[in-house]
Amino acid sequence: MDETTQMLKELTDANGIPGNEKEARDVMKKHISPYADDVTTDHLGSLIAKKTGKAGGPKVMVTGHLDEIGFMITQIDDNGFLKFQTVGGWWSQVMLAQRVNVMTSRGNITGVIGSKPPHILTAEQRKKAVEIKDMFIDIGASSKEEAESFGVKPGDSVAPICDFTIMNNEKLMMAKAWDNRIGCAIAIEAMKRLQNEDHPNELYGVGAVQEEVGLRGAKTSASKIEPDIGFAVDVGIAGDTPGVTENDAKAEIGKGPQILVYDRSMVSHKGLREFVTATADKHGIPYQFDAMSGGATDAGSIHLTGEGVPSLAVTVPTRYIHTHAAILHKDDFEHAVQLFVEIIKGLDADKVNEITYDS
Repeated sequence: MDETTQMLKELTDANGIPGNEKEARDVMKKHISPYADDVTTDHLGSLIAKKTGKAGGPKVMVTGHLDEIGFMITQIDDNGFLKFQTVGGWWSQVMLAQRVNVMTSRGNITGVIGSKPPHILTAEQRKKAVEIKDMFIDIGASSKEEAESFGVKPGDSVAPICDFTIMNNEKLMMAKAWDNRIGCAIAIEAMKRLQNEDHPNELYGVGAVQEEVGLRGAKTSASKIEPDIGFAVDVGIAGDTPGVTENDAKAEIGKGPQILVYDRSMVSHKGLREFVTATADKHGIPYQFDAMSGGATDAGSIHLTGEGVPSLAVTVPTRYIHTHAAILHKDDFEHAVQLFVEIIKGLDADKVNEITYDS
């Protein structure tokens, strides 16, 4: 496994539920620190790595989010089963019978999300999706006291289990937390490739916390950085699986990163969007356009910082987001990194002023 693939494995295997991102943050810090001049955090825990190309130049913020969707323990019943609250957006049909890690102060405990077996449901009940409130986590405890003796308590985070896997088509990679460790990986890799390159700005690679519960870490980290240009790097919806029409989602994995023209949190900045697509065209980097009326990215918080920050979301098309196991294409990661390297090299003060005031 090469160095970059090992980084992707470590990032996605790490657990980081909103409000408990330390494990993922430590991995990102390990991989980005060799290429940064300074690594700090804001008061919510977002990681901020700074690399100065030109001191006093425009501040360019490239943000992935550290957190992944997961759960939180709310109570332990008398028989040792755990009730939980979703943290981030889940669809109940993808949850049952899935393995999870309960993150206790004593270490992780493996469990499985359970419910009544179909054999004892009526025909009518079997037609309906099981409601999340009727699910529970089984950790093999026989009583509340035994579960507590394992170290479990309300408030503990719960992360999905899916080890990083390179598929038979070695370009395809499956993992539990592409949303959004791939954005963090792109920020790391872009900073790495700029290590010996001139760039006319101050680059900030950010691993934001609590994106899945309201774009929170991007707001606090942007307040600390005060960027001139902001990018959110996230996953996007791949429309290349059975049952998905072009009206649902147009992008295909392997065809390049997605330029998000619109989402629920932001209308993309026209001048920045045109600069990015022109940069991609100049360097022969493939890309796809997308719009997402039902979701949001950290750009929604970044662009409202101070007097306003020209911002854009660039995403990597990904199958099965917001489930235990998602799949993306390594070429899309590579092309996204190439794109950001060229974008950053082109964002001097004159270009930033043009984008900000002439578009």
